[in-house]
Amino acid sequence: MTKPELGVCYYPEHWPEETWAEDARQMADLGLTWVRIGEFAWSRLEPARGRYEFDWLERAIDILASAGLKVVLGTPTATPPKWLVDEMAEMLAVDADGKTRGFGSRRHYCFSHDGYFEECRRITNELAKRFGTNHGVHAWQTDNEYGCHDSVHSYSSAALREFRIWLSQKYQSPEALNRAWGNVFWSMEYASFDEIELPNLTVTEANPSHWMDFHRFSSEQVVKFNHLQVEIIRRHSPERPVIHNFMGRTLSFDHFDLGEDLDISSWDSYPLGFLSDRSDRPNDFALRYAKSGDPDFQAFHHDLYRATSGGRWWVMEQQPGPVNWATHNTAPNDGMVRLWSWEAIAHGAEVVSYFRWRQAPFGQEQMHSGILRPDSVPAHAFSEVSQTASELTAVDGIEIGKSDVAVVFDYPSAWAWKIQPQGTEFDYFRLVYDHYCALRRLGLSIDFQNAANPDLSGYKLVLVPGLFSWNQQLLEEMRKTEAQIVVGPRSGSKTGDFQIPGDLPPDLPADMLDLKVARVESYPENLEINVPGSGSFKFWREHAQAGSTASVLLDAEDGSPALIRQGNNTYLAGWGDDEFLRNILQDVTERAGLSTFNVPEGLSFRRNGKMIFAFNYSRENINLNELGIEAEYLLGGSNLAPSDVSIGKLT
Repeated sequence: MTKPELGVCYYPEHWPEETWAEDARQMADLGLTWVRIGEFAWSRLEPARGRYEFDWLERAIDILASAGLKVVLGTPTATPPKWLVDEMAEMLAVDADGKTRGFGSRRHYCFSHDGYFEECRRITNELAKRFGTNHGVHAWQTDNEYGCHDSVHSYSSAALREFRIWLSQKYQSPEALNRAWGNVFWSMEYASFDEIELPNLTVTEANPSHWMDFHRFSSEQVVKFNHLQVEIIRRHSPERPVIHNFMGRTLSFDHFDLGEDLDISSWDSYPLGFLSDRSDRPNDFALRYAKSGDPDFQAFHHDLYRATSGGRWWVMEQQPGPVNWATHNTAPNDGMVRLWSWEAIAHGAEVVSYFRWRQAPFGQEQMHSGILRPDSVPAHAFSEVSQTASELTAVDGIEIGKSDVAVVFDYPSAWAWKIQPQGTEFDYFRLVYDHYCALRRLGLSIDFQNAANPDLSGYKLVLVPGLFSWNQQLLEEMRKTEAQIVVGPRSGSKTGDFQIPGDLPPDLPADMLDLKVARVESYPENLEINVPGSGSFKFWREHAQAGSTASVLLDAEDGSPALIRQGNNTYLAGWGDDEFLRNILQDVTERAGLSTFNVPEGLSFRRNGKMIFAFNYSRENINLNELGIEAEYLLGGSNLAPSDVSIGKLT
């Protein structure tokens, strides 16, 4: 159990040195304890090759530490400086259209370039040697937001070279690769690994197996790049945690794989920006929550990233006001910055860090709010951060135990259904998110489990939506658990080589679930198939044939099975709408012995043991007593106003 703390992102290189001490004093007086610095400062740390100018950074760290603040020091590798790009222009990434991504913003490097890899080794080593035991440095951040700006996949000559090596190590022979990819189709067979190109710029779609391996390769390049930095930092800065800051709805690399190297996962939470730019919600929903954010989106990522590094996680960047990068940049309702902060803490965040201390009057992010305005006057969020800091004393450390419900999550499935969606609307994140939200509407708290390495012990309900391909460990865990398991749709519809299984989907042993999916359909937005009495299927449905040991519980209106059960395994033969998912999951939770209640729209609810947390994203008052919740409140009360927070212990 840890006591939650607050922090902020700060860029001393942006401000006159004479302001640093006053900034540090104000941060401490506000109740902040952590400050992240340095992640974009390479041009100031090394203005020319080998000319290291670290003294200013050391002075900044000393000033922050003297105010009682703890520093997270970032490696600056997300922003290689101009002199380095000029030395090795081939380090720049190349986009899918074959265009070089130029200097002038950030994340302009190719993960596969050996020369840049070595430059990152060098600058990380120099920083870690200088600051690894500095009394003010308490943690490290590697790079910044891997995958942001579509920066995982590069189609450069360096990526091609490394991809060919990767394929040769995986398959050992071109013949084995040809079999795995099915290259006899369209006369695509290779006689040598040197003949293989990257899968972009083909006349029509490239082989999905080719694409899938390129996604796997690209993800592994990110993990390798991060591992390099982690290894150096741990050598020179022992006992200081290493962190990376993930982004919302970023699926281009496997965060579980990368998280194995981290002590703490973090993510950058921008509720209003993400609702504007990364949401599938209908327009009327987006308008209702334009100034508060999607009530489930933040919780989803809190729960997901908590799972990627053994349970320890932070919010490294919390939105404090309007941002600069979304389609439209609204200001949050009064109280929402406080609400978002407490919601993260309810899901186990050790630290909530705001981006940024002072709004920059220059550069690409000058329209991005901070805790201070550019003239150093407190901005709108200042008072809410102060209130949150003072309230932390009222609530002891929050212990996050295992939930009763787990959702199995799989980054390769996201790649697979992007490669071959079979319908415009089929998106893995959207599918999992629909199931997650349906669970939340029943008042349930949720854990995520990595499909590649799951532990399903102790759960009462497990969901496996849209899994690309089964692995042996997951199947063994499913056999062992006594939980109710809900599988589908589209789960097990491919082998690991991206081929249809010989015995047809869902490719499960008959003693677990005896059924075959004979054919599938994908639907546009305005077409659904009714499941009488239960709701409808949208986007995707399957025509399944149940074997002798499986029971059909529901049929669609055309007579095709919609819900099939065998033992504790239930299969959904389609993508259910909200009504269908609510009805089916209500039934399964009752079978699992779980208590539920109907959570009204706009209420974000979290339960940790006897502690309950309620957050009102809506425009209406919500009375928690009317929902059957009786508690002794440590913060707030049973009548929850818009943008307000209640924390209590169940009675």
